[in-house]
Amino acid sequence: MFETLPLHFRTFGLKADVRTLLLLQRAAEKGLITTLGDIFNVLKGFTVKDPKDMGPFTRAFYAYFLNISIYDNEKLNDAIERSDTFKHWLEDFTEKRPEVVDLEERINAFLDEVHLTSYDIQAVIDGKEIFKNDDPNLEDQPQEEGSDTERDLSKMADYSGLSLEEILERMREIAKQQKSKHSGGSHWIGTGGISPYGHGGAAKNGVRVGGSGGGKMARAVLNDRNFYPVDLDGLLNDNSIDAALASLKGIIEESAHDFLDVEATIKEGLKRGGLFLPEIKKITQEKLQVILLIDNGGYSMLYYVKIVRELFKKMKTRFAHDLETYYFHNTVYNEVYSNPNRTQKVTIESILAKDANYRIFIIGDASMASYELSRTSLHFYEELVKKFKKTVWINPEEERAWPYTQTIQMIKTIVPMFPMTPRGIENAVKSMNRVNRNG
Repeated sequence: MFETLPLHFRTFGLKADVRTLLLLQRAAEKGLITTLGDIFNVLKGFTVKDPKDMGPFTRAFYAYFLNISIYDNEKLNDAIERSDTFKHWLEDFTEKRPEVVDLEERINAFLDEVHLTSYDIQAVIDGKEIFKNDDPNLEDQPQEEGSDTERDLSKMADYSGLSLEEILERMREIAKQQKSKHSGGSHWIGTGGISPYGHGGAAKNGVRVGGSGGGKMARAVLNDRNFYPVDLDGLLNDNSIDAALASLKGIIEESAHDFLDVEATIKEGLKRGGLFLPEIKKITQEKLQVILLIDNGGYSMLYYVKIVRELFKKMKTRFAHDLETYYFHNTVYNEVYSNPNRTQKVTIESILAKDANYRIFIIGDASMASYELSRTSLHFYEELVKKFKKTVWINPEEERAWPYTQTIQMIKTIVPMFPMTPRGIENAVKSMNRVNRNG
């Protein structure tokens, strides 16, 4: 992973190459990297050779790992404030700590989490002891406002001594009792704290349930409906967007290609007394190219357009990839549009000329008068699926109503169609990864 990091760092004037990745990997293998803050410190040690490198390094790190661009002569706090990453983080933080309204204090809390390192954790509590002394049948009492909500960054619970099965079994027992949200503490499924299940806390080798994680220490992430506090079969909404986001991450695909290792070729050639044989190595990199085609023409689609944009905006923030969004009304004929107002035309020929590795998500209810779904339109969908093997249609219309709409039935015979639910999106991703439609 991080194959693009050296090139990215070099654009900021830093010295970074494949050796940077090797050193980072060795540090991880030696257990020196547990949190994002650890990565910051380790990379800083490799790349900052002079005090003047610290500014470019900070800019490179925040851009690469947090998608926060720091402009020339701009303060770090100002860059954080205007970033989407901070705005998304702030949603969870405001829910956990509504009493903190001062912007500077919020930014400091964000920086505390970003730069949390293994060395900041002054006390490590034995998770087995917490387990032994915890009552799984404890009756849930609504948490008093302001109680135990502040995340303590100085201590961590280590659940390495427990099997994943033990943690999951206890989690099932607690889920039966839990009726409300909880922050902090060591018992409930919630946010912050040192409980082995939840998110935003400090629990090594626990299980993250929803949210964005805390110290990056979880051993598993669950989207199972028994644990994830959303209806996975309900239409996508603000509460279930993270569940869908977790599924979308599954479309990231690794690709490997060969390259000539010039340094190794010379080194080995000298050892052979001047016989230079090419040393070939494989580079593995994550590829993700996505095209969204969104029906934003009808009143019935307005709500879903907002949700879809938010979902893929979050995806863009959290997983670096190429994302192109186009719009249409009811169905696609000879063009789509690059702006929501549908004034800037893009021909379908230019869409079909793109890299065949793009994943195509078509978002629409596929409901229209039968005469609107012309042969020209159906031909476009046929060509789209033929060119882009990983194409799916996400439909906000309830699946039980699909058989009663002729145009839905016609389209779904060409493009694999899934409901716009977290589970539907998960199944769409599985379809993309499993099916190879070679005609």
